[in-house]
Amino acid sequence: MNIFVGNLSRETADADLRQSFEAFGQVTRATVITDKFTSESKGFGFVEMSTKAEADAALAGMNGKELHGRALNVSEARPRPERSERRDGGGNGGGRQSW
Repeated sequence: MNIFVGNLSRETADADLRQSFEAFGQVTRATVITDKFTSESKGFGFVEMSTKAEADAALAGMNGKELHGRALNVSEARPRPERSERRDGGGNGGGRQSW
């Protein structure tokens, strides 16, 4: 089960997330989301737990808990909305039209 973790401090790293959530079970993945240009934390991340029971325990135990001086906002992650390949709706890449 995938868990959303918000309100992370800038200094929180993947290893910090993993260590915090391991108290509730096996963490299969822990990732702090970073800006692709600056590599700075965007202030949220995701933790994947191996079972729903462990994830439920982590949700209850970690929501509101402090990590690096910030109270975490923890909830079940929602699926990412699907994005269309064609953003402009026309399939011409949105470039300049030749008339």
